[in-house]
Amino acid sequence: MTLPEGVREHRAAAAERAVACAVLTVSDSRTLATDESGRLAVERLVAAGFTVVVRELLPNDEAALTARVAALAADAAVDVVLITGGTGLGTRDRSVEAVRPLLTKELPGFGELFRQLSFQEQIGPAAMLTRALAGAINSTFVVVLPGSKAAVALASDRLLVPELRHAVRELRR
Repeated sequence: MTLPEGVREHRAAAAERAVACAVLTVSDSRTLATDESGRLAVERLVAAGFTVVVRELLPNDEAALTARVAALAADAAVDVVLITGGTGLGTRDRSVEAVRPLLTKELPGFGELFRQLSFQEQIGPAAMLTRALAGAINSTFVVVLPGSKAAVALASDRLLVPELRHAVRELRR
């Protein structure tokens, strides 16, 4: 796809920007050693030239996640908070509910594009059960993804890696 000139100019202006990321996994059943999705998120971010400054695993606890995301968003050393897990339909899956009230700007297009790509490339109509969220908490970019490796790979490769520097540049200027 040929991008419009304005998009190319913004990406070029952000191309050399250093971006520091926090990766949080929300799970009651995984440990850092068994968390393949969080590990994959870190690998994809680092391979794309981003820095991962925080890597943590948190339980499915809405209040704890809200507090941790708020603290990371207030830290000037963190540009991006990426959360994986806690997005299903189960009663303990509360990542979206924990993060959405903190957002100063929501980007509905992220969830829409993620579900469209999931439908087309991975899981068909089960994509309608997918909850994904992105937005900003002041000048920090925040993303909430499902906890599967396939979801992390799709979001990283098709949406986040191509646009994170651009998004951070826009939030920090």
